[in-house]
Amino acid sequence: MATRTASTRADRGPTLLERIQAGGGFSPYLLILPTMIVILAIAVYPMLDSLWISLLDNPLLGSPVLVGFANYAHVLGDPIFQSALVTTIIFTLMSVTLEILLGLGLAVLINKPFRGRTIVRASILVPWAFPTIVSAQMWLLMYNDQIGIITTLLQGLHLLAPGDTMLGSYWGVMLAALITDIWKTTPFAALLLLAGLQVIPAELYEAASVDGSSPWQQFWQITLPMLRNQLLITLLFRALDAVRVFDLFYAFGGNKVPSMAVYANIKMFAGTPGDFAPGVAASVIIFIIGVLISLILVPMMRDIMKQPR
Repeated sequence: MATRTASTRADRGPTLLERIQAGGGFSPYLLILPTMIVILAIAVYPMLDSLWISLLDNPLLGSPVLVGFANYAHVLGDPIFQSALVTTIIFTLMSVTLEILLGLGLAVLINKPFRGRTIVRASILVPWAFPTIVSAQMWLLMYNDQIGIITTLLQGLHLLAPGDTMLGSYWGVMLAALITDIWKTTPFAALLLLAGLQVIPAELYEAASVDGSSPWQQFWQITLPMLRNQLLITLLFRALDAVRVFDLFYAFGGNKVPSMAVYANIKMFAGTPGDFAPGVAASVIIFIIGVLISLILVPMMRDIMKQPR
């Protein structure tokens, strides 16, 4: 009987109290408690408060009324938000794809040994170090219809009419935002992928060379399979950043070509008090999209890590 009871306890595993005692008691939890309080105060509480505000009608007035998902229905039915959603999806797909492809190529190049490699690695991170709004303002001057060098070149090539600018049309704003974002963020993608390249054993390439594999075959059969997890991490970071893009479209298009974040900002801070709750609902929708992206990509990374090497 005692043996059966002991085996039953072993099958159940250690209790919560036993795990706490085995891990050093309550000391680790007390040490991280201040950090958890800060996270709850500056991250969790604002999210919960935003969710609550999105369910109210005129929360800035004295006695707001609970309206449920009416604000979400209003936002999803708004043609301007639908256009902003399409704009954000197009921007996300194109920017993330190009940044990963260019970042992978750049990472492969700077992973090779050559003179001055350290300086090159440091210098390519300069665009990424600039805040996005600063980069947007820098490029905005180059897109200017009177003094912008890019506008002057395009007009000289007769791709733009005299006095015209890229920022005068929807696709011009989209192209301007893509160019600026790719210039700024490709180094970040290259840095993440370079970290993955540097942990690939050189012996794999040496063995493949002995077997007669070409560099292109080595890239497809060794480099890409070994970089799958790093590619997913880069995809996750860039996708989460791209779906909440604000600075570029705010600087280049304003309310003419808004992204979802620009739409939420206009509703909350440039509209009437009745527009504030729909603006918060739009921001919650952006958050939900980010959560969905994470729920798709994070399990894929876990599956890759579980696969035998």
